[in-house]
Amino acid sequence: MNKKEITVPEKISLFIIAKNEEANIQACILSAKNLVSEVIVVDGFSEDKTVQIAQTLGAKTFRRAFDSFTNQKNFALNLVTHPWALNLDADETLSPALCEEIRRTVEQTSHAGFYIPFSNYFLGKQMKHSGLNKEYHLRLVRKDKAHYEGGLVHEGLKVDGSLGHLQHLISHHPYNSLEGYFNKFNKYTTLAARQMYQNGRKFHFLPVLLRLPFDFLKRYILKLGILDGMRGFLWAALSAFYVFVKYMKLWALQQKDKK
Repeated sequence: MNKKEITVPEKISLFIIAKNEEANIQACILSAKNLVSEVIVVDGFSEDKTVQIAQTLGAKTFRRAFDSFTNQKNFALNLVTHPWALNLDADETLSPALCEEIRRTVEQTSHAGFYIPFSNYFLGKQMKHSGLNKEYHLRLVRKDKAHYEGGLVHEGLKVDGSLGHLQHLISHHPYNSLEGYFNKFNKYTTLAARQMYQNGRKFHFLPVLLRLPFDFLKRYILKLGILDGMRGFLWAALSAFYVFVKYMKLWALQQKDKK
């Protein structure tokens, strides 16, 4: 008599890069606790309780000074020990339905990675328009088929193999307050300006000036931000200002070359 073949479930690792995320890291890890067999947190030398909370929840924690998102995420991905790697930011969570979909999918797929749709929140409320309602990000990959490429801020997963799409959403809560928004705003505009500077981009005043109204109207009118109420207006205005500020920081970097 032939022995019944036993199928071993594909194991999944969750990896997170974080810094000063004590307010978010617990919800992130707990949302995946029934899905993943390993949690890896690479901490950029937090000054709060991020590491302690992650360790309490059973995560393997490592510390590495942040130099770019690409390098930080490649470092974390290389620590993964299971066949599948799932990347989340600390301010993101999985729903039980998404966990179940991922569990079923990895058992029967020939794909090497999957795009996952996002539900984005701003100041405590879901944004149903404003260009934030149709986001997909590549977050679930076979570890041996993937690596990150990019620069300081715009990193992307490159996968050797076919890609699929999942249906259930990752919930993303990046900005629960305006104070939190501007803390990240300053960090990301600085990194974006440094990346443009390293790439040899030049600052030109008139195109930057003309982009302000265009970027606002694109999000508020063309992408129906007006239907998101006051949050839609704020998102459109702040996003346009973000582009303006990163170019102002590029200008400041180029002024140093003239001294």
